[in-house]
Amino acid sequence: MTIPQHVIDELIAQAQKDAPLETCGYLLGKDGEVTENYWMENIDHSSEHFSFAPKDQFAALRYARQHGLKILANWHSHPASPSRPSQEDLRLANDPTIRYAILSLYQGIHLNSFGIKNNQVVDKQEHYVQNSDNISK
Repeated sequence: MTIPQHVIDELIAQAQKDAPLETCGYLLGKDGEVTENYWMENIDHSSEHFSFAPKDQFAALRYARQHGLKILANWHSHPASPSRPSQEDLRLANDPTIRYAILSLYQGIHLNSFGIKNNQVVDKQEHYVQNSDNISK
Protein backbone atom coordinates (compact mmCIF):
# COMPACT_ATOMS: atom_id res chain seq x y z
CA MET A 1 0.00 0.00 0.00
CA THR A 2 1.33 3.44 -0.85
CA ILE A 3 0.31 6.60 0.97
CA PRO A 4 1.09 9.97 -0.65
CA GLN A 5 2.79 12.62 1.48
CA HIS A 6 -0.25 14.93 1.53
CA VAL A 7 -2.33 12.17 3.16
CA ILE A 8 0.46 11.39 5.65
CA ASP A 9 0.61 15.11 6.51
CA GLU A 10 -3.16 15.09 7.11
CA LEU A 11 -2.89 12.06 9.42
CA ILE A 12 -0.08 13.68 11.39
CA ALA A 13 -2.01 16.94 11.77
CA GLN A 14 -5.11 15.06 12.91
CA ALA A 15 -3.17 12.95 15.42
CA GLN A 16 -1.40 15.99 16.84
CA LYS A 17 -4.68 17.93 17.10
CA ASP A 18 -6.50 15.09 18.88
CA ALA A 19 -3.61 14.12 21.19
CA PRO A 20 -3.47 12.99 23.92
CA LEU A 21 -6.51 11.00 22.72
CA GLU A 22 -6.25 8.41 19.97
CA THR A 23 -7.75 9.45 16.65
CA CYS A 24 -8.90 7.14 13.87
CA GLY A 25 -10.27 6.71 10.39
CA TYR A 26 -10.18 4.79 7.14
CA LEU A 27 -7.64 5.14 4.35
CA LEU A 28 -9.51 5.03 1.04
CA GLY A 29 -8.18 4.46 -2.45
CA LYS A 30 -7.79 2.07 -5.37
CA ASP A 31 -5.29 -0.59 -6.42
CA GLY A 32 -3.21 -0.28 -3.26
CA GLU A 33 -2.82 3.51 -3.62
CA VAL A 34 -4.35 5.60 -0.83
CA THR A 35 -6.05 8.72 -2.13
CA GLU A 36 -7.65 10.06 1.03
CA ASN A 37 -8.19 9.82 4.75
CA TYR A 38 -11.75 9.50 6.03
CA TRP A 39 -11.67 10.71 9.64
CA MET A 40 -14.02 9.08 12.12
CA GLU A 41 -14.83 10.02 15.68
CA ASN A 42 -13.19 7.92 18.40
CA ILE A 43 -16.29 7.41 20.53
CA ASP A 44 -14.15 5.98 23.36
CA HIS A 45 -12.44 9.37 23.81
CA SER A 46 -9.44 7.47 25.17
CA SER A 47 -5.67 7.80 24.98
CA GLU A 48 -5.28 4.01 24.97
CA HIS A 49 -7.93 2.64 22.61
CA PHE A 50 -10.48 3.64 20.01
CA SER A 51 -13.85 2.68 18.60
CA PHE A 52 -15.27 4.07 15.38
CA ALA A 53 -18.59 5.89 15.63
CA PRO A 54 -21.04 3.56 13.80
CA LYS A 55 -22.64 6.53 11.98
CA ASP A 56 -19.20 7.48 10.65
CA GLN A 57 -18.50 3.91 9.48
CA PHE A 58 -21.73 3.80 7.48
CA ALA A 59 -21.03 7.25 6.05
CA ALA A 60 -17.49 6.16 5.07
CA LEU A 61 -18.80 3.05 3.29
CA ARG A 62 -21.41 5.10 1.45
CA TYR A 63 -18.81 7.73 0.49
CA ALA A 64 -16.35 5.09 -0.74
CA ARG A 65 -18.99 3.40 -2.90
CA GLN A 66 -20.19 6.72 -4.35
CA HIS A 67 -16.62 7.63 -5.34
CA GLY A 68 -15.51 4.20 -6.58
CA LEU A 69 -13.03 3.76 -3.73
CA LYS A 70 -12.20 0.88 -1.43
CA ILE A 71 -11.25 0.82 2.22
CA LEU A 72 -7.57 -0.06 2.03
CA ALA A 73 -6.79 0.35 5.74
CA ASN A 74 -8.20 1.27 9.07
CA TRP A 75 -5.86 3.59 10.95
CA HIS A 76 -5.47 5.06 14.38
CA SER A 77 -2.91 6.97 16.38
CA HIS A 78 -0.78 5.94 19.32
CA PRO A 79 -0.07 9.24 21.10
CA ALA A 80 2.28 7.72 23.69
CA SER A 81 3.33 4.30 22.42
CA PRO A 82 5.18 2.87 19.40
CA SER A 83 3.71 2.23 15.94
CA ARG A 84 2.93 -1.43 16.46
CA PRO A 85 -0.33 -3.25 17.18
CA SER A 86 -1.27 -3.70 20.82
CA GLN A 87 -2.86 -6.95 21.97
CA GLU A 88 -6.24 -5.22 21.71
CA ASP A 89 -5.43 -4.04 18.16
CA LEU A 90 -4.59 -7.62 17.15
CA ARG A 91 -7.75 -8.98 18.76
CA LEU A 92 -9.95 -6.43 17.00
CA ALA A 93 -8.36 -6.77 13.54
CA ASN A 94 -11.20 -8.78 12.03
CA ASP A 95 -10.77 -8.09 8.30
CA PRO A 96 -7.73 -9.83 6.76
CA THR A 97 -8.35 -8.08 3.40
CA ILE A 98 -7.35 -4.61 4.64
CA ARG A 99 -4.26 -3.20 6.31
CA TYR A 100 -4.06 -1.74 9.80
CA ALA A 101 -2.07 1.49 10.00
CA ILE A 102 -0.77 3.03 13.21
CA LEU A 103 0.61 6.55 13.44
CA SER A 104 2.77 6.95 16.55
CA LEU A 105 3.67 10.31 18.09
CA TYR A 106 5.95 8.53 20.58
CA GLN A 107 9.66 9.40 20.25
CA GLY A 108 9.10 11.10 16.92
CA ILE A 109 6.50 10.35 14.29
CA HIS A 110 6.21 6.87 12.79
CA LEU A 111 3.57 5.49 10.43
CA ASN A 112 3.52 1.76 9.77
CA SER A 113 0.84 -0.50 8.35
CA PHE A 114 0.37 -4.15 9.08
CA GLY A 115 -1.25 -7.15 7.52
CA ILE A 116 -3.00 -9.01 10.33
CA LYS A 117 -4.51 -12.49 10.07
CA ASN A 118 -5.74 -14.68 12.92
CA ASN A 119 -4.62 -12.12 15.52
CA GLN A 120 -1.04 -12.20 14.19
CA VAL A 121 1.01 -9.65 12.27
CA VAL A 122 1.93 -11.25 8.93
CA ASP A 123 3.75 -8.27 7.43
CA LYS A 124 4.81 -4.72 8.23
CA GLN A 125 5.25 -1.79 5.87
CA GLU A 126 6.99 1.43 6.95
CA HIS A 127 5.41 4.56 5.44
CA TYR A 128 6.96 7.46 7.37
CA VAL A 129 9.68 7.97 9.97
CA GLN A 130 10.71 11.17 11.69
CA ASN A 131 12.81 10.49 14.77
CA SER A 132 12.45 12.80 17.76
CA ASP A 133 15.94 14.26 17.18
CA ASN A 134 14.76 15.48 13.73
CA ILE A 135 11.65 17.29 14.97
CA SER A 136 11.89 21.04 15.36
CA LYS A 137 10.07 22.42 18.35
